[in-house]
Amino acid sequence: MNLFPCHTSIAPDQKCSRSFIYAILPTASFILLLFFIGNSFIATEYKQRLFSSAILNTTSRTADTSCKNECRRSGSESLPQGIVSNTSNLQMRPLWGNPKKNASASIGLLAIPVGIKQTQLIHKMVSKFLASEFVVMLFHYDGNVDEWKNYTWYNQAIHVSALNQTKWWFAKRFLHPDIVSEYRYIFIWDEDLGVDAFNPRKYVSIVESEGLEISQPALDVTKSEVHHLITARWKKSRVHRRAFKHGVNGTGCDNSSRTPPCTGWIEVMAPVFSRAAWRCVWYMIQNDLIHAWGLDKQLGNCAQCGDFVHLGLIVLYGSPASCNVNHADISTRKTADRV
Repeated sequence: MNLFPCHTSIAPDQKCSRSFIYAILPTASFILLLFFIGNSFIATEYKQRLFSSAILNTTSRTADTSCKNECRRSGSESLPQGIVSNTSNLQMRPLWGNPKKNASASIGLLAIPVGIKQTQLIHKMVSKFLASEFVVMLFHYDGNVDEWKNYTWYNQAIHVSALNQTKWWFAKRFLHPDIVSEYRYIFIWDEDLGVDAFNPRKYVSIVESEGLEISQPALDVTKSEVHHLITARWKKSRVHRRAFKHGVNGTGCDNSSRTPPCTGWIEVMAPVFSRAAWRCVWYMIQNDLIHAWGLDKQLGNCAQCGDFVHLGLIVLYGSPASCNVNHADISTRKTADRV
């Protein structure tokens, strides 16, 4: 029996296919390697970006929280934002029910030191301001409070009593800007002023139209003690900001004057402050301030002042009863002018 060797025949197409596979295998492996390496880098970079983004978000949230806490008043940080009340007012409230609505009550506040010796002047002043829907606060420096009960407006006014204290002592302690922030204008007047020709509402309308931050009603020169020419009323004028007078060696006042009492100055007997100006002035008032001599020199740090309104004059009759000084002392006191 003859044995013949067995030969396997491979077709040409099969040889070509194998050669092609062997040829592309290294290339495909290299591409796959690049793909995995690339994915590794991309994944790492994505994770880094994601991590950085998370850090930034956390930092931003922390900063926002920190800012909110910093902007909140000390002591209120632990309270929910919605119940924090930063300001108040001087409106008296009934024991039961709601107070009567008075939309005009926020026009202004009149605060004056009062003594029992000046009842008539104070009665006229308080009556006129209450009729104009102002809030009135009386600083009783002589301890006499019950003696005012006979006046019909007694229960409408707010009474604060402390013996032998001046209006600036009271103002620093009871007129904090956050307490009086509701009132557009704060009148801090002396008690010896006549207001027969004065209209609080008209005065406020002029102050608002002129954009005055610190002002004072002009004095009726026919009835008042005028210590500085700039405080006197000018005829045929609604507002003035400077005085004119002849003088020698630089003592006069003219258009070139830049210092008080020629311009930029008011007396502290009847100042009227805007809400913003009073916030600044309150912070400037020192805790040991008594008579405020020299305070008028510093008011310019808080606003452009020295504006005298002529509509609705006031009359300065003399020294407040709270100042036990003679007229010579008053003249000396009121020469302390504003810078």
